[in-house]
Amino acid sequence: MQHSKVGEQKLFSLFGHFSLIVLIGFTTLNAEQSFKDFKKSQTQSFQTYKDERDNAFNAYLKQEWKAYNALRSEPLYEKAKPLEIEAAKPQALKPVGPKISVKIKEYVEEKQEVAVPSEVKPKEITVDFYGSSLGFNIPSGIKKANFYPQNQEGIANFFSSAASSDYEPLLADIKKVSEKMNLNDWGIYLLVSKISDKTFANQNSSRLLSWFIFNKLGYAVKIGLAKQHIVLMHYSKKVIYSTPNYNFDNKRYYVLANYAKDGLGKVFSYKQDYPGSTKELDLSLDTLPKLEAKIESKTLTFSQSGEKYSVPISYNKNLIDFMASYPQADYETFFNAPLESATYSGLAVSLKKHIDGKKASEGMNFVLSFVQNSFKYEQDNQQFGREKVMFAEETLYFDKSDCEDRAVLFSYLIKELFGVSVVGVKYEDHMATALYIPLEGDEVIVKSKKFIIADPTYINANIGVSMPKYKSIKPQSYIVVKQD
Repeated sequence: MQHSKVGEQKLFSLFGHFSLIVLIGFTTLNAEQSFKDFKKSQTQSFQTYKDERDNAFNAYLKQEWKAYNALRSEPLYEKAKPLEIEAAKPQALKPVGPKISVKIKEYVEEKQEVAVPSEVKPKEITVDFYGSSLGFNIPSGIKKANFYPQNQEGIANFFSSAASSDYEPLLADIKKVSEKMNLNDWGIYLLVSKISDKTFANQNSSRLLSWFIFNKLGYAVKIGLAKQHIVLMHYSKKVIYSTPNYNFDNKRYYVLANYAKDGLGKVFSYKQDYPGSTKELDLSLDTLPKLEAKIESKTLTFSQSGEKYSVPISYNKNLIDFMASYPQADYETFFNAPLESATYSGLAVSLKKHIDGKKASEGMNFVLSFVQNSFKYEQDNQQFGREKVMFAEETLYFDKSDCEDRAVLFSYLIKELFGVSVVGVKYEDHMATALYIPLEGDEVIVKSKKFIIADPTYINANIGVSMPKYKSIKPQSYIVVKQD
């Protein structure tokens, strides 16, 4: 059958209209699909990084890094402390001042509950934190995070996986535990480190997780690479002694994992901090952590003027272990940390028996004699193999101590028992204390005020007597002990 030209034209015309409709429809579908794909990609991007800071920071991590050189770590003492200190010749004490009656704050024992981060069970990991068993759930995205390849790209890959995970519950649990246990920054550092180590057996991955968590908690931390190994650095305004550190825009970042170890040399890192994370690591210990009680006891004995005395004390071994983990912070940290309430209360009651009813000079000299004679003198390098300032609690625990340890303990007892202002007196190889009291003797001037020397290491020396070596030497610095 043949078609007329008119019929062919009509059919062609009809087919042309149909093609146009199909083309327009196909184009419309493509546009709709493209828009859906765009919306889907944006939604996925939002779901991948819940925190808008993470996209830009992850991209920044892939940029070229540069080398940073390790800075010299300042020594605590310019000269080594003496290996032995000769005792002073006993001198008669002149009783002056009003009669003393020590007031002791009432100590109420608080039952320490184990800090449980959340009610979700079972917990994927459990960490032992100084007597408390703490459980945490680790999001799958973090568990799958991998430091590969072992360069800055691998760091960005690890961060990307962690940032896309459901990490908020873990952060909430860390904050909850920290608040309940009254953890300072060092306590939080230890807690995060333990969680990271339990999550990853590999040290590099563990440090990367700590870095991620600290960023999210608002701390200024950096990651570096040294011979393909991860280096975690914390910003601190105050000096942390004997610790490798690096300068970023005149801010020092410390490698706490290498405290009292050999330096790392060069590290490759980035200049920019995680956006909004500016908090410094503050090692101050103004209040003590609430740790599970592991009470132990001992009796300190000493002699004064030929008479022997016994002073029983108790302490929480978990707190001693926590303090033993401390890096070498500034002196103010140790001079201004308290004794645990139960330890101080028991010690104060024992001392009060021998102080009450005596003249002020006699009472304060009794406490000085207690600190001078209850411990053996031993230099830190002999006892610990490194310089270590002890907290007052530690000095009571250890049988041996040196000058700054006794200065820390004595200053705390004098402040609490008598309400006296006290300063630490630092020389280039020695530490003593000085009291703001109206007694005669060797003195130092601090902010236009006269303080009388009291040396807890100079055995048999009364308040007002300094070691002959330091009588004519101006101290390098003074450590102010805060009044409550």
